[in-house]
Amino acid sequence: MDIRTGYPFRGKALKELRGFLAQNGLAYDERITYSLCLIENDEIVASGSLDGGILKCIAVSRDVQERGLAARIVSGLIDEAARNSVFHLFLFTKPENEALFSGLSFYTITKTNDALLMENKKNGVAAFVAALEKPDVLRGLRGLRGLPGADTGMTTGAIVMNCNPFTLGHQYLAERAAAECGCLHIFVVSEEKSVFPAEHRLRLARAGTAHIKNALVHPSGPYLISAATFPDYFIKDRIRAEQINALLDLKIFAECFASPLGITRRFVGEEPMDPITGAYNRQMKESLPSWGIEVREIQRLEQEGTPVSASRVRELLTQGRLQEAGKLVPLTTWEYLRKRYGGEI
Repeated sequence: MDIRTGYPFRGKALKELRGFLAQNGLAYDERITYSLCLIENDEIVASGSLDGGILKCIAVSRDVQERGLAARIVSGLIDEAARNSVFHLFLFTKPENEALFSGLSFYTITKTNDALLMENKKNGVAAFVAALEKPDVLRGLRGLRGLPGADTGMTTGAIVMNCNPFTLGHQYLAERAAAECGCLHIFVVSEEKSVFPAEHRLRLARAGTAHIKNALVHPSGPYLISAATFPDYFIKDRIRAEQINALLDLKIFAECFASPLGITRRFVGEEPMDPITGAYNRQMKESLPSWGIEVREIQRLEQEGTPVSASRVRELLTQGRLQEAGKLVPLTTWEYLRKRYGGEI
């Protein structure tokens, strides 16, 4: 049996892989960075691919499924990830494959009717959430769900934001949300697919909300709005905006984050401009109430009739209009932009 690899495939090899996946009820993912195929009699009998640290598009022909080829594919993908120093891996597949990949040392994070997300760390997401700063211990806040004295005025809320970079709009949303909560968890997206590095975005969010005493700012890790849970967020394709499926991401938030942290309200800003985020917000409103989580939409902060947005800040920066961009961000972000990007961006 021959082995064929691509970084990723092009031309005829890609066409053959697309055809093989289609025969097995899968579609090729354009974000794939590496593919591995097993070839027998000049035909693909098994394949698997990597999207960074995500294993996906794994398929084995029905007539060879008893030969352990899935294990060979997964092993090859793990080896390739290790060569790139990626060791925390996620596996995206169909729910009916759960038993198969459980036997290959992958553990379920969550699943929907259409998708299953697993990782190679046992209780990885639970350990991540357990390590987050807790308000009842570190801030002395009362009224969280399950604590004595809890009441409707002491809700635990959450915001998930990218902060690319942190603007006055983000700050306004955090202030409004915190005013309605006993504790507010702010999760800053950790995925490195933005103009500003995740470490910087997290630092700016913490600096910009330091005056909000009942707010805790956390990294989202690889579990919220990531390439594994919600890749469409990073595509920004207007044509696909109404086709996205964010249910997997929302289910992880509800089951793995909101439940252990006692979160019963999620805040979002109105989204009049970005079709992907707007579609995500609509799915949020439809889905989260079934887990007992209220979705509260806050009107966007505006300047001169225009919503304050990170995309506008980035646009001004690329045009060299640093002073104008500075009007849309808090002082902490302005100092960062001025010192780091005072020259050409």
